[in-house]
Amino acid sequence: MRISSKRPRLVASVAAFSAAFAMAVVPGPSAESAPAPAVRLAVLAPVQDYLATRLTTLVSGQKETVLVHGSSLAAARSAVTTTGMSTVTSFDKIGVVVARGTKAQITAARAVPGVIYLEGNTPIEMSQYTSHKSTRGDEAIATLTGADGTALTGKGVSVGVIDSGVDPTHPFLQEPGGGSAVVSNNKVLCDLTESLCQVVNLPNSVDTDTLSVGGHGTHVTGIVAGRQTTLSDGRVLHGAAPGAKIVSLSTGAALFIVGADTALNWVLENHAAPCGAAVPAAECPPIKVTNNSYGPSGGGAFDPNSATVKLQRALAAEDVVTVWANGNDGGDGSESLSNPPGMDPTGGVISVASYNDLETGTRDGEVSEFSSRGAAADLSTYPDISAPGDTITSSCRIYLLICSTGLDPVDGGDYNTISGTSMAAPHIAGIVAQLFQDSPDATAAQVEAAIKTTAYKYSFGAPYVSGPGGVTTSYDKGTGLVNVVAAANALN
Repeated sequence: MRISSKRPRLVASVAAFSAAFAMAVVPGPSAESAPAPAVRLAVLAPVQDYLATRLTTLVSGQKETVLVHGSSLAAARSAVTTTGMSTVTSFDKIGVVVARGTKAQITAARAVPGVIYLEGNTPIEMSQYTSHKSTRGDEAIATLTGADGTALTGKGVSVGVIDSGVDPTHPFLQEPGGGSAVVSNNKVLCDLTESLCQVVNLPNSVDTDTLSVGGHGTHVTGIVAGRQTTLSDGRVLHGAAPGAKIVSLSTGAALFIVGADTALNWVLENHAAPCGAAVPAAECPPIKVTNNSYGPSGGGAFDPNSATVKLQRALAAEDVVTVWANGNDGGDGSESLSNPPGMDPTGGVISVASYNDLETGTRDGEVSEFSSRGAAADLSTYPDISAPGDTITSSCRIYLLICSTGLDPVDGGDYNTISGTSMAAPHIAGIVAQLFQDSPDATAAQVEAAIKTTAYKYSFGAPYVSGPGGVTTSYDKGTGLVNVVAAANALN
């Protein structure tokens, strides 16, 4: 069954904006006290457009959350202390301190030596099982083995899912021998009133997917790594990587970029041992990929200075892939509606358009109508790859907001069918897990290159044109439909 065109827009993307250096001119001594006037120029740190707009609306004494980027962590901390702002959290590896301050304090921070950028707490939104036949994912599981000699299911890899949360007890996420595929269940808590932002680990019996946009994270998690399950109507479902483990990072109702960035920063600091150093990798494998089905509505400009981009580039340098839903704003190529951080050209950052296999498993289907297009005239805004995102059946709870929007509830509403690039991105996240099982020593950039250079060139929509890296690409579907078997063979 195909969802109507009135689908909820559930893809969240992070708004990124351009900024320019400003100069403050300070008069020198008067003509009476000096033979010649002097001018001292103070270079002020640039301010993100969203934050600049917010500052114009702040009244005296009102506080705002800001990300202070320093040339070093010490410089960012010094700026917060010097101006009297209060620290919320910090992203130590990229030299960013999240703080709360008044308009005067934030403005003063621009002039503190070592401050290189000021960013606002941008609001974000969540973005909105077809057959794994179209991706050749089923074929890969059935015919290929990883470096460990087992079927290519993503075994030995954890996927970090940054989303609304998860129900670890859902039947789609239960291991055949007992226990949950969710090995670490975390919640990002940002209490801005008390100036605190932290990641709290919770027991695997706790459902974190019960707040705003509830159900989104559980549905996405099932697409990544749902275990093979037979529904009451006879359908057999599984996720893209039914052997991978899940590390869930719930942002809950905190739909602002600081919460999402706090989750990405936690992955940066903990990906090698996400359950702690005392837990063996066989039980809780390293995180090799994160799924990010969120961002700003309507796209936006790519901001290389944002904390999000700095975090994903640091992750890529440590060979952790970052996957982004490209957005649900449609378009015709006249402008870019793509999710800004997904435009990052860094190897290992992948943006995903939604493919519609017409519920037949065909490899010659369509780009989903809702899938955000890049600008035809700007290759940097094109998505990287397409994956199934139209009419996807996965884990849900019918009483949760997002799950209630699906039009095909089965098994008492524990499974439902939803469409969106939010559903396309976790297909790629799961496939990345399969590829790292196949080639554990591959770099993040090599995994992305394997996916893009082997993509199946379905013809629907915009023509393919020459792109960077020797591939052909299009503004609506990127390099084509992901081909798991070909990508795994390319890595080998």
